[in-house]
Amino acid sequence: MAFEIGLKIDVCNRRSLEQGVPELLRILREFGVQGSFFIAFGPDNSGKAVRRIFQRGFLGKMIRTRAPSTYGLKTLLYGTLLPAPPVGESLPQLLNQIKEEQHEVGLHGWDHVGWHDGLARMVAADVRKSLDRACRLFEQTLGSPPQFSGAPGWQITPASLQTQDEYGFAFVSDCRGNRPFYPRIAGTVLKTLQIPTTLRTSDEVLGVDGITEQSLADYYLRNLREDRINLLGLHAEIEGLNYSGWLRTFLAASLHRGAKFSLLSSIALQEQSMAAPDEIIYRKIPGRAGNVACQKEGS
Repeated sequence: MAFEIGLKIDVCNRRSLEQGVPELLRILREFGVQGSFFIAFGPDNSGKAVRRIFQRGFLGKMIRTRAPSTYGLKTLLYGTLLPAPPVGESLPQLLNQIKEEQHEVGLHGWDHVGWHDGLARMVAADVRKSLDRACRLFEQTLGSPPQFSGAPGWQITPASLQTQDEYGFAFVSDCRGNRPFYPRIAGTVLKTLQIPTTLRTSDEVLGVDGITEQSLADYYLRNLREDRINLLGLHAEIEGLNYSGWLRTFLAASLHRGAKFSLLSSIALQEQSMAAPDEIIYRKIPGRAGNVACQKEGS
């Protein structure tokens, strides 16, 4: 049995879209691999993320990933000392290029930082307003509504899941876990398939237990599983800028092993009839600040 791998590529801010995505497209083109891009729309308020500095693990993660050079000084000031520029809607030609190169484009929220840090205080009407804004901008930019979505920072609530069910997405990728499932909330099984991220992200493992950029590819190769889909979460501001080297090594080595890379839409089609219901819990992931949504099975 060959490894099956899905690449979930989050594009969270303006710099990651302008500079990270073109580099990732070059890498994927080089290896003949397809990826699923999740694009944030609305304002880039990255500078407001500094409020997380008091969350355990946030400062350490920023140091380990060399945040000033990774994100860029302007990005770290957007929404505070500098105006917040628009993200996805600012570069329609680039988003169309992603699709033209046989990748797929979905939604990664409206105001990434606003959702990540404020979702817990949102009621259903607030969630609907945020999703409506994001879907409207997406359709204005690309000419059709989004077919899939992924919550910023793996942040969800029962209200956000229940509201999200109204949008007719083919699938969503909002949480961490082991295998595709349908969320069960208060005894009710929702209709939108969840495809969870199964592998830790590079910013969670860099600098931990002696892992360097040079050993990252080996780390991921060791953690691939043949008995399930391996969903690897990438970030355009990380793998598309300062840390592209390990990704090239990983793609070359996994292809050499006979790995199959699949779009998440293809994974959804093959899994939708087999996926079972499961609950979602909230817990800490080593190397990441705060709690994230996780599939209960195996947690």
